[in-house]
Order: sequence, then structure tokens, then C-alpha cells
Amino acid sequence: MTGQSSAPTAPRPAIRLPAPAPGWAEPADVVVVGSGVAGLTAALRCAAAGLRTVVVTKARLDDGSTRWAQGGIAAALGEGDTPEQHLDDTLVAGAGLCDADAVRLLVTEGPDAVRRLIDTGAVFDKADAAGTIALTREGGHHRRRIAHAGGDATGAEISRALVEAVRARAIRTVENALVLDLLTDAEGRTAGVTLHVMGEGRHDGVGAIHAPAVVLATGGMGQVFSATTNPAVSTGDGVALALRAGAEVSDLEFVQFHPTVLFLGADAEGQQPLVSEAVRGEGAYLVDADGARFMVGQHELAELAPRDIVAKGITGRMLEQDAEHMYLDGRHFGAEMWAERFPTILAACRAHGIDPVTEPIPVAPAAHYASGGIRTDRSGRTTLPGLYACGETACTGVHGANRLASNSLLEGLVYAERIAEAIVSAHPAGAPAPVPAEPARTETIPLLAPEQRFAIQRAMTRGAGVLRSEASLAEAAETLSALRAQAGDATAGGAPAEAKPAEPGVESWEATNLLCVARVLVDSARRRTETRGCHWREDHPDRDDTHWRRHLVTRLNQDRTLSVHTTDGAGLPATVPAGETP
Repeated sequence: MTGQSSAPTAPRPAIRLPAPAPGWAEPADVVVVGSGVAGLTAALRCAAAGLRTVVVTKARLDDGSTRWAQGGIAAALGEGDTPEQHLDDTLVAGAGLCDADAVRLLVTEGPDAVRRLIDTGAVFDKADAAGTIALTREGGHHRRRIAHAGGDATGAEISRALVEAVRARAIRTVENALVLDLLTDAEGRTAGVTLHVMGEGRHDGVGAIHAPAVVLATGGMGQVFSATTNPAVSTGDGVALALRAGAEVSDLEFVQFHPTVLFLGADAEGQQPLVSEAVRGEGAYLVDADGARFMVGQHELAELAPRDIVAKGITGRMLEQDAEHMYLDGRHFGAEMWAERFPTILAACRAHGIDPVTEPIPVAPAAHYASGGIRTDRSGRTTLPGLYACGETACTGVHGANRLASNSLLEGLVYAERIAEAIVSAHPAGAPAPVPAEPARTETIPLLAPEQRFAIQRAMTRGAGVLRSEASLAEAAETLSALRAQAGDATAGGAPAEAKPAEPGVESWEATNLLCVARVLVDSARRRTETRGCHWREDHPDRDDTHWRRHLVTRLNQDRTLSVHTTDGAGLPATVPAGETP
């Protein structure tokens, strides 16, 4: 796959968030936005090569989404397991839309990448005194290949190790900072980012970091729905920034809903406690209120089927019985196993008045992972020169229509290393920082008021959740269009006097980013008239390989309409036309 072009490009007029002009700036060789496994791995590799590296993170350095990962990291580390078997399981889960070459790269480079993570300081649970890594199974895996730490605290351990390594190397970090927009030079190449520091750290207010390479590792967009396993900071900032800058995104319709999220009530909103797939991997089973195991007979792996199948099975049973949730039964584990293997989940359940040792856990699907994102090649290069993306904010082609359990941490690890190699090759250390050019014309996106975030979430949950249809998606699209119109009217002064324009600030910027990614998600879901992976259309219940074994690629036009085209097949195309220099 060809990478970005180094040839000059004509910069397009900028589309940006309304924000004050940067009041400070600093130079760097590379700026990494995000502090999860993808971002910190890229930063460590770039810094090790001598590049002036700056990490920007929306919360504290150790508050990235990685720390919430319970299950583990998948890699062919066990006896008898092979990358080819891991490849096969990933392709099956991806429902015909994985880029096979991208997956082969992941599973082949994955085991050594995990070993390098261990060398960095991550400590995984051991199976014996000899130090053999303990491996478990999760949904869609035919072998035990999930390495875990602290029982069910794998993400927290990986985050700890990487954060300590970043601090030991004294990599420059800017915490509590929301990235705003991409800067470009006079030829349209990446020249850094603008960002807003939220009252802490060395700088306050809006500033800029000037760098020829920007890595977006901003995590997911789960907060576009009312109930999600994602933290509050997961508002699709990286995808929205890339769209405004003119980059292409793909596969946003494929949002994975985790099947087993602790049910806290039909009106529960925000981040919900996850009940890891590893619980089912160790032998817990799904039952309805009558105790019937409804997944048996639906798939050869029953409760360990790929996540889209289990989420559909739960939702289907809920519809049949007019129930708000199902149950996950692990009472046969006993108190000792719950305490040793799943201490985090045990504590979360008990905090909400449920004791998994003595009673089944009420569970229901909730938004969990975006399989799509900013389109990249196999070195993490986007369609914009100097802009890279990895982790959940990227679409590498690995996940297809449905991510295989525990492939996300591995993808972040492997592709971050590849990004660092590409940046080191393309951007020598110590080069003069690029000079951002002020575009001939800059258009600002109308801001949404902070409270509109909830209107977006409710509309998306009703219309674009686990089960979708043209009618439900059209209703969601209508709501989103109305919100856009209201924001535009308020900005132009055409709204009622009491409807004041939203003021630039973190909450308004986040709501505006959520609207941006929600528009693309709904548009793609309406276009894909089939059921595939985690995209379930009740009005088109069958998979249609003839017409839809292909990807939707979306770009934001200058007038903020969406430009959409489909690929020729399941593989993602090059990020630049063939023949151009990477």
C-alpha cells in the first residue's frame, strides 16, 4: 500500500472550530495526541530515535482509554497457536471486510510487539513458576491467546508501564489539553496542531505545537451514545479534526456494542461498567430470567461467539421477552476465583448491589468500540501529508465489520511501532519546525451548546444503536440536521433572542465533535443496506456480499456536505494514488 505523497499539494481553505488565536507556541519534531497504548508506544519509539516528541492528552497522562481494558491483549504466544490461526479468527469476526494483508501484519508482528511491551515493564499474569504467560479465551478465539494482568486489569497494567517509561525518558507532555485543529504549511503539509489547555500545566488557554508530523491516537467516540463503556473524554475528537482537515474516514457505521455491560437501568447514561468477555472465556454463561441458555444452538461457540453475534443474541432475546436485560451467570466460579481472576469486575458489581458469587449479573449491550475511523495505510499514514493515526481513532482495515476481542490493544501496539518507523524515516530529528500558513480563507463550524450533547446521544441511541432501520436512522438524521441548523442560526444571529450562540469552550467543542462523527455514522449506516458484523439493519437482515463487500469512504467537503464513495472490494485502497512517493 502506498503512503502519503511528499509532493506539494494545494492547501484547501481551512474548516476549524471557533476558538481564540493561539497565545503560545512551541516547536517539536512530532506531536502525539493521546496517552493510551497507541499514543504512548508511538511517543516512546519516536523519542528513542532522537525526535523531539510532545504528548498531548485530554486528561491526565494515565487516564487514556487503555486503562479501562479488562480482558487482555491477543497474540499467538501459546504452545500450538500460530499467527495463521489468529488470522483466521480475525477474518471470521470481521465478516468479510477485513483487509487480509493488514491482519496478517498484525498477527505476525504481534507476538514480538507484546514481548517488547514486556521489556518496557508490563507484567502479565503467569501460569506457572517458570514464568509462562497465562492465556485465556474470549469470544471468537478458537485458542487461548489472551494475555492478561491483575486478573482483569490488563489495560491498567499496560498504561502503568508505558506511563512510567514516558516519565523515565522525560518526554514532554501537555496534560488536560483538548486538541482543536490541524495546522498546515503553505503547501498543505502538516505543520502541527492547535490545542486548549484546561487550566492546568505549563500553559493555559489556546496554544499551538508546530511539528511536521502529527499522530492522532485520541481513542474512540463511544460518548456519541447514551450508554457506553468509554470514558467521558471519548468524544471522537481525532476523527472530527481529521474530517475538518480534509482527511478521509471509513467504516464509521461499524460500532461494536459490547454484549455484557452491567445493566444499571433503562435510563442510565454515560460510562457503564464493563463485564469482560474473559468472564465468558472462563466459563460463565448467558441466561434469561428463566435460566435458559439462549446462545446454545445459535453459534458453535455459544457464549463465545464473536461479539456482534452475542450482542444480537441478547438483544433478540430481550425483544422476544420484552425484557430490559439478560443475565450472565458465573456463580459456579466460587468466591475465590471471582476474587483472584476478576477482582475489578467483582468490586464494580458489588458497588452496585450485585454479588456475582451468589447471583447472576444483569447485562445488556452498550456502545464499546469503533471499528472504523481515520483511513490509514499500513504505516498509519492518512490521506494528508504528515498526519498519522493509530488505535481506535484509525481505520487500518484490521477489524473489518466487527473487531475480534482483545485485538484492539495489539493493533494499537503494532501500528504505533510502524508509525514511529515511518516518521523517523520521513522527518529527521532536529529539522526546523514548519511554519504554519494562514489559509486564504478559514471557515468556522457553528458551535453546539453543551447541553446538545445529550440530544445527540439520545437520538443516536434510539436510531443508530444495536438494531437499526431506515426509519430509525432517518429520524436520527433529522434530529442531527435540526441541531446543525439551530447552531448555524444562532451563529448567524437568525435564532430567537433567547437562543444565544454557544461560547467557545471544551463542552461546546466536544458537542460539536460528537455531531460531526454522528452525521458520518448515520449517513454510512443508511447507505449500507445490509446486515454485516456489528451493523444490524432489521429492514435488510441479510448479508449482501455482491453489493456490500466493500468499504464506505467519507470526506467533509468545503461546504460541510459529505462526499462518499465505495471501494472496489474488502481491501482498503492506498492513501494516495499509485505511483506517488511515500
